[in-house]
Order: sequence, then C-alpha cells, then structure tokens
Amino acid sequence: MPKTAEHYETRAKIMKALAHPSRLMMVEALSHGEQCVCELTSLVGHDISTVSKHLKILKEANIVEDERRGKQAYYRLKIPCVMNFFNCMGSILAQDLK
Repeated sequence: MPKTAEHYETRAKIMKALAHPSRLMMVEALSHGEQCVCELTSLVGHDISTVSKHLKILKEANIVEDERRGKQAYYRLKIPCVMNFFNCMGSILAQDLK
C-alpha cells in the first residue's frame, strides 16, 4: 500500500503526542496497568488540569483510552505496542553511551 502525505501526518501526530517528558512518564506508568487521573497527577507532579490536558493529547492520538467510574476517570493504554517504541528509544540511548 502506498504511503500518502496523510499517512505521515498521522505518524507525526503520534510522535508529537509522545514528545513531552510528562506524557512519556504517564505512558510508561500506564504500561503497568490502568490508573486514575489522581495517581498520574502524583506521578508527574502537576495539577489535575495540566495532567488532563496531557491525557487529552494522548487520547486524541489514540494512545490511551479512558473510562469514567463515578467522579474518577481511569486511563489505560489503548495500544500497548507503543512500548515497543520505548524499547527502541532505550536501544538508541544505550548506543549513544558507547
């Protein structure tokens, strides 16, 4: 299947969604199981509003999904294979240390 400009724009959107330290921390935490916004807020050290904005970006890129339970929103990875990308980044970082 030929790759179109739209295909690469979509890939760039996913990369941009991951391109923030707080979002990377949240994605890694979610790789271990779902968490509520309050847990993610504690993890990254930002207020709920800021964490919610980060989660919205990840959700719009189809990286995470959420579920409401009462007043709490719980997030989980929508596509866990995103962690393969993290493993690749780790290999790049290890290579840089050599």
